[in-house]
Amino acid sequence: MPIDAEKALAAEPRSSRIGWDHKDVQLYHLGIGAGCAPDRADPAVDPRELRYTLESRLQVLPSFATVAGAGMGGFGGLAAPGIDIDRAAVLHGGQTVRVHRPIPVTGSAVQTSKIAAVYDKGKAAVLVLRSEASDDEGPLWTNDAQIFVRGEGGFGGERGPSERTPRPEAAPDHVVERPVRPDQALLYRLSGDWNPLHADPEFAALAGFDRPILHGLCTYGITLKAVTDTLFDGDASRVRSYRTRFAGIFFPGETLRIEMWDAGNEVRVEVSAVERENAPVLADTFVAYA
Repeated sequence: MPIDAEKALAAEPRSSRIGWDHKDVQLYHLGIGAGCAPDRADPAVDPRELRYTLESRLQVLPSFATVAGAGMGGFGGLAAPGIDIDRAAVLHGGQTVRVHRPIPVTGSAVQTSKIAAVYDKGKAAVLVLRSEASDDEGPLWTNDAQIFVRGEGGFGGERGPSERTPRPEAAPDHVVERPVRPDQALLYRLSGDWNPLHADPEFAALAGFDRPILHGLCTYGITLKAVTDTLFDGDASRVRSYRTRFAGIFFPGETLRIEMWDAGNEVRVEVSAVERENAPVLADTFVAYA
């Protein structure tokens, strides 16, 4: 059987040392649209945007943890013992980041990756790939990537929890729209995700798309920045955790509609594509904050 759940869960974590500096942070923030905010009169020099783009004022958005050291949210776990799968059958289903304290602008850490869970969804398997990073001062972040593997279910394992939650009936507390540049994927991929699906039209056509699609983790970052700017006055240190389910594709050049329901210490978010009749992009999305 291609997936041996028992062997995968029992495998020793893989460890590596990663590092980053202000240029990596700035490039990531530019890759998720920093400096181009449509609600700023002159966003390139707006003090609220400079917190993402200027090294002397820089903070780190927690979603940076998905690319720090080109970590890709812990996808190294796919090389674990017991996991012998066709990478073409893999879909990134969801992502969770938990930060234990603010991420430093320049740093290094030991990152460990492992298979934290294996679920049997019938026609597909779901792997939870966990990566944890710590520096000399202690834990920094924990990433969980939910990976769907088509055709690998039916092995009799646990079905696992459902991530689906109904859309709130009340009107959202805040709605913002974020136009995404046509070249956004070309910039975002410089942070380490070189999948040609997001840049090469011929490759995208082979995958069944009219043109390259935006990285799910880019939309993930754009959304967290919008929530941070709208509800936390741009203070990224207030974010404690952030999870989402990737519900649909998004094309560079389209506009994201980001709806927010603020519950006091957690924000519920729904994200859709304006030009395609608000087709879902991110669902079951929550940002916990202090």
